[in-house]
Amino acid sequence: MADEAYLFLLPAGLPRLGAALGSVGALECAETPAVRGWLQAHGVSASSELVRVVPAGSGGLIPEDAERLPIPLSSVEEARVQQECAPSAVTDVEAELLEFRNATDGWEALVQRALTTGIPAPRIALLTGLDVREIARLIQA
Repeated sequence: MADEAYLFLLPAGLPRLGAALGSVGALECAETPAVRGWLQAHGVSASSELVRVVPAGSGGLIPEDAERLPIPLSSVEEARVQQECAPSAVTDVEAELLEFRNATDGWEALVQRALTTGIPAPRIALLTGLDVREIARLIQA
């Protein structure tokens, strides 16, 4: 299945593909008998740098001769795996986007509070960088 996440053993001599299982934090599936049995059958521990994980849709990155095991991931785990697999430039920008989302959560309530305290819409636009039309939309709501 192309939309499954995978654990795989990195064959010797290949560049580091995916993320080391130990670097993505605890995954619920790592405690299942299937994963523990798979690791034991291959004589590796979960902390080995050779045990790699790729997110759903990335199975094509796994070398053909690599031992692999499809695994289920929650959406939070999937995001962690994707972030760990992403080049650092992508990861840095994604972190900035998350900061932006967190900083802008509740912006409408903040603007409403500002309007209620008497701060004029043009001043709010100047201080926040918001479009005056967005502020006007809130006034009309």
